[in-house]
Amino acid sequence: MNERVQNPLRQVHQLGQSIWLDDIRRSWLRDGHLARLIADDALGGVTSNPAIFAKAIGEGAEYNDAITSLARAGRSTNDIYETLALEDVQAAADLFRSTYDSTGGADGFVSLEVSPHLADDTKGTIEEGLRLWQAFNRPNAMIKVPATEAGLPAITALIAAGVNINVTLLFSVDRYRAVVDAYLTGLEQRVQAGRPIDKVASVASFFLSRIDTLIDARLDKMNTAEAKASRGRAAIASARLAYQYYKQWSNSDRWRALADKGARPQRLLWASTSSKDPAYKDTMYVDALVAPNTVNTLPPATIDAFRDHGDAAVRIEDDLAEANETVQILRKLGIELKTVSEQLERDGVKKFKEPFDALFVTLEKRAGK
Repeated sequence: MNERVQNPLRQVHQLGQSIWLDDIRRSWLRDGHLARLIADDALGGVTSNPAIFAKAIGEGAEYNDAITSLARAGRSTNDIYETLALEDVQAAADLFRSTYDSTGGADGFVSLEVSPHLADDTKGTIEEGLRLWQAFNRPNAMIKVPATEAGLPAITALIAAGVNINVTLLFSVDRYRAVVDAYLTGLEQRVQAGRPIDKVASVASFFLSRIDTLIDARLDKMNTAEAKASRGRAAIASARLAYQYYKQWSNSDRWRALADKGARPQRLLWASTSSKDPAYKDTMYVDALVAPNTVNTLPPATIDAFRDHGDAAVRIEDDLAEANETVQILRKLGIELKTVSEQLERDGVKKFKEPFDALFVTLEKRAGK
């Protein structure tokens, strides 16, 4: 028991932050690996995306029998993909059902993303979001929708329909404000329709390491002392400022009116949390951003690293003055976070489309099409 208490992952849980796994494998569902993470590390959920499924299904042979069986049944490539993905996320959601129940529906979620080809299609996103929600058929399901311009009204419509939403590909505080408004508007529409809002859940996934990777590359080209001193600061600064906005809106009269009717706050979720630069500590995006009522979704290697040498303490509001100063210094150096976020959003959609399309090619080959 003492070892569990000292486990930094469990300590973070005690501080009010939920750790989710940013990966999924069928073998982990069957060999007890995921169940052990839940029991030993207080793991609170799972996120998936097109790139994760492309890797899981495309590499290795564990899905081959299922692919062959579905192909023989005459299923289309898209049907094969969705069947495999849904089987995995449903099995994961069932493992987290006790977490969901014991927390009164506050945690224990498993996410499945709409097609990345719908990132600029509001109507298509709504239709696919509803279809996947119904097919997933678990109360602790979340449907991932990108925070694109087209995604924002889809988020509102799906929340109004009672769908749990994981808002993904969020890179800036400005866009986060729009995401919050989309969530609150969806809840308000649901109230106006006379429907309950106490079971609707959402997270806003703020991507981190990709911000630093892009900005650091620009700083390196400048090769000045000020530029070098600014490396690796933009993402954490952005996250800390986003958390300040979370505190602001979750204390507003608009939110209190919804909370009085049972609404759940949309939690900030830190995503893209593996350090891409070997010069940085491998747990930097975990150590710095522990905060109550937030989520951090970690790939397996980062989970292992934080379990081994993570430093669990609430630091989200450390160095707020420095966070604001970082934004100003970057602006002085000609780097606007809003412009950076726009590029990262488009790059992010592309990074999901490419493996998604490659997966379909792989499925067609294995299905003999």
